Amino acid sequence: MNDWPEAWSDDNRGRRYGRGSASAQPESPRVMRQVRRGQPAPPGQGAYGGVPQQPQYVDGHGSGGYDDYDSGYNTGQVYGGGRGGGDGYGPQRPAPDWRRRIKWTAIILVTVLFVTTVATYFWADSKLNREVDLSKVIERPEKGEGTNYLIVGSDSREGLSDEDKKRLRTGSSEGKRTDSVMILHTGDNGPTLISLPRDSNVEIPTFKGSESGKTYQGTGRQVKLNAAYAEDGPELLVRTVEFNTGLHIDHYVEIGFAGFANIVDAVGGVEIDIPQDIKDTKSGADLKKGKQTLNGEEALAFVRTRYALAGSDLDRTKNQQKFLSALANQVATPGTVLNPFRLYPTMSAGLDSLIVDKEMGLFDLADMFWSMKGVSGGEGTSMNMPLAGSSGGNLLWDKDKVKQLVNQLNNDEKVTVKGD
Repeated sequence: MNDWPEAWSDDNRGRRYGRGSASAQPESPRVMRQVRRGQPAPPGQGAYGGVPQQPQYVDGHGSGGYDDYDSGYNTGQVYGGGRGGGDGYGPQRPAPDWRRRIKWTAIILVTVLFVTTVATYFWADSKLNREVDLSKVIERPEKGEGTNYLIVGSDSREGLSDEDKKRLRTGSSEGKRTDSVMILHTGDNGPTLISLPRDSNVEIPTFKGSESGKTYQGTGRQVKLNAAYAEDGPELLVRTVEFNTGLHIDHYVEIGFAGFANIVDAVGGVEIDIPQDIKDTKSGADLKKGKQTLNGEEALAFVRTRYALAGSDLDRTKNQQKFLSALANQVATPGTVLNPFRLYPTMSAGLDSLIVDKEMGLFDLADMFWSMKGVSGGEGTSMNMPLAGSSGGNLLWDKDKVKQLVNQLNNDEKVTVKGD
């Protein structure tokens, strides 16, 4: 009779491994007895209704017990392993779908960019001061190829406090006059920027009053160019330029002293190479020769200086062209365009300061600035209107050269005429 526990044989006695064993092999894995509960006791039985059914002890292989139960002791199975594998504490989470995440992130970014761009466009468009009505200009020349902008810098003190006027050396003159007049032509052969000296001798033609609507007949009256603006504002200035040049003006842009200084400050200053030392008590300029960054106050003094320059107004117009091109180049840099903390103040300062015609759009304005940047980048031409001398303090245009220049602009040809 075998007196060893069930599932052990006499042969195992001599081959046990461990203390008291003569064998070098480990003993067979022991099988834990499992308890299987019987069926519930019938009603009326149990602890008080009869003898309860006793548990049956069976081996781990299901003999006499449940076929699908495995204690795990005889196979080395680790508890908590779950059917899903992983860390043993439950089903493993699926790996993130990075392609889906990237897709939705891109969609959200594009949507935000689109909404921001549209909102910025309508905000900027609403800030444009469209005050000039070119439909009031009569007897206009036929439109040529390309686009012509009349860019005017006025000496308006509007928006300047008494302290600002003193600091910027603008004086306190009432009303406003043209401080600079330029024509910017854009087309397929690069931009051309032409300065019209404010002392240019011109004829005031027949025109319709911008406020009264009354027609004033031309008498052949000869005046300086800035007198046309002082007499009846932007509409008469456009009429006078078109009459004396034969060039159709498509858009009008004007900026005053305060707006000019504010734009320069908003963009963080403008770097420019000054060709000579400039000291002018009238404009307040006190600048040294060489490359430097000018703030709004210094920039305004620079473009207004005339008495400290050998060529007076002609040299001043060249400085104005140079600075406006540098300003446009600064506005168009990634440091301004891609930086909202600089872009929006610059746009706000510029749009609040500009006065444009009723048909002017943001894309037209962008084309103008981009073309002016091209002038400074060597892609275009800058010049003064060709002159033939002076009479009584008025500068006389060279009529033959002006005619040739206008023909080249109207046909959008490369400009070969040289100015002063």
